[in-house]
Amino acid sequence: MAADSRITVHSTEHNRADAATCLRFLAIPTANIGDAMERLGAVDSCIQSVWKGARLAGPAFTVWTRPGDNLAIHAALKEAQPGDVIVVAGGGDESRALLGELIGGRARAAGIAGFVVDGAIRDADGLAEYQVPVFARAVSPAGPYKDGPGRLGCPVSLGGVAVVPGDLIVADADGVVVVPQGAAADIAKRAEAIREGEAQKRQVIEQSFNVNA
Repeated sequence: MAADSRITVHSTEHNRADAATCLRFLAIPTANIGDAMERLGAVDSCIQSVWKGARLAGPAFTVWTRPGDNLAIHAALKEAQPGDVIVVAGGGDESRALLGELIGGRARAAGIAGFVVDGAIRDADGLAEYQVPVFARAVSPAGPYKDGPGRLGCPVSLGGVAVVPGDLIVADADGVVVVPQGAAADIAKRAEAIREGEAQKRQVIEQSFNVNA
């Protein structure tokens, strides 16, 4: 149990992808990853980056919170490891922002890779200034409650996709995909092959631009 009785910690000692694997996925577009997973694993398309150019790849540290309440996110900042992506199952609620630039700044100082929130956030400009990748369902100036309850390190649903602690979360301008940890190496290999195949096709297309110029 967490020090706060309103927060239940299921586990924080789950398997995590290593830094090399995370960097490998960071270089692959989410569209290619989705294709490599037979079009599975993409979360609800409403969950998008809150600032242009953000991207992330890292193991999921899961948070399940009551809609509009961020007590569990504060607890997660004390438990998550550097490189983790804090995944917040907030019930899709858009009425209250679950985090902003202050939580984002603390996360950056702790080495957290970023956040994916099935709910709302605020301080989009401040998060961009801090270069903290945040993907969320909505942006709202309305602040959260801090009453709990919440759970850390348990399986959650993120935008219609199941996330188990340690699954690899990859996000870019196209959205967010969830890569099952046990299949990460095979999916990376297939996704890289798709990326290379598309690069070759792009070359052919772009050569036609030059011919017709």
